[in-house]
Parts: sequence; C-alpha cells; structure tokens
Amino acid sequence: MQQKAMIFITGLVTGILLSFLVIFLTVPKMLFTVSESNYNFTETIERIEQSVQENNWSMPHQYNLQATLSKHGFEVKPVRVFSICKPDLAARLLTGDADRQLSAMMPCRIAIFEKSDGKTYITRINAGLLSKLLGAHAKAVMGEAGEGSEEILAPLID
Repeated sequence: MQQKAMIFITGLVTGILLSFLVIFLTVPKMLFTVSESNYNFTETIERIEQSVQENNWSMPHQYNLQATLSKHGFEVKPVRVFSICKPDLAARLLTGDADRQLSAMMPCRIAIFEKSDGKTYITRINAGLLSKLLGAHAKAVMGEAGEGSEEILAPLID
C-alpha cells in the first residue's frame, strides 16, 4: 500500500512539474503575436497610420524608442510603438468598476521594429488569448479590440 502511495505521489509531482514546464516554455511565446511586414520600416509606419484612420480608430500617442534611447546614450535599431484606441470599446471597459484594472493595458499597443536581418516586424499582445482569462464582459470587449487591431494590420502582413 505504501509503495502505491509513493508511485501516486511521484506521478502527481512529475505531472505538476511537467505542466509548469510546458506553461513556462509556451505561454510567453503565445502572449505576443509577431508578423513580418510586407513593407520597410518607414512605409509600415505610414500604412499603419492610414489603416488606423480607415478603421475609425484613433492614435493618441506614438513613441520613437530609438530616439528616446539615443538621448540617453544608447543606440538601438528603429522601434516605434503606437497607442491605438477605439473609444467606444474603451468606454465599455471603463464605465464600470469591474474591469477598470484593464486600464493598465489601454490603449492597445502595436510595435514596429527592425531586426538585424533588415526586415520590419509588427508585434502586439495576443488580445484573443488574453481575453480568455478575463470575465465575460471584458472577454467580449478585449476580443473585439483584438479583432480590430488585426483588421488594421491585415493590409500590411501576409
């Protein structure tokens, strides 16, 4: 009987450890979506700005991380971060207290960067995956925001 208990406990601990290992190795890669742009860095920026307007979103802020870091003595390849917003979606999350904590992730962010291979990439949070971890109301709104971000980027990626 004692041997069966040890086998059970060993199997349980091994299963838990393997589960944590799988989560640790896969989840970080799933949290962000990275796509290669069909355009160079400058044209990608221009096309995103245009697509944001065409999809009736706003872009309250734009961050040039390369320029910011350069001011502090660091040289990095070009990186731009766009804060994009769909006010009606934001209002749906912020009007009640239940989902206000999500304001830490608002507005939606899209980053454009170059890698050493000379190609331009677009990255964003995987809102669809993240929304599955939230309550029903936040899940619906975050799902819509994720779909909207993907529509904005669709003309730029394959």
